[in-house]
Amino acid sequence: MDCPICRSAMITLELTDVEIDYCTNCGGIWLDSGELELLLDDAEQARRLLNSFQQSVSAVEPSRKCPICDRKMAEVIVGRSEPPLVIDKCPRSDGLWFDKGELENILAHARLDDDNRIQRLLADMFSKDREKHDTDV
Repeated sequence: MDCPICRSAMITLELTDVEIDYCTNCGGIWLDSGELELLLDDAEQARRLLNSFQQSVSAVEPSRKCPICDRKMAEVIVGRSEPPLVIDKCPRSDGLWFDKGELENILAHARLDDDNRIQRLLADMFSKDREKHDTDV
């Protein structure tokens, strides 16, 4: 799968039995439909987060295409934080795109990872990926 931002090939990483697609070039993360729910491991939290999505009325970023269906993704506002947290969502619900750091920001602002389990897993995963990338160069 190619990154919707920089068109680099993404790699698949496994995080607590959830396969996420990660761009080693720009740091973005693609979660297929249903993977956010699995990652959170709490159906009620996932439902609240997904229900908080609102269509953004003002485009902040250039339009991006879904890496699955190739349709233009919608910018959605997550929750009610200031400044707003905006991510990209496939119009067919194939998945969600998080620019570098957005997934961590959403988890922190929405207080969905109080024990920092997901944050630690992401940090561990991406530091290993960076170490591998650094040794490959």
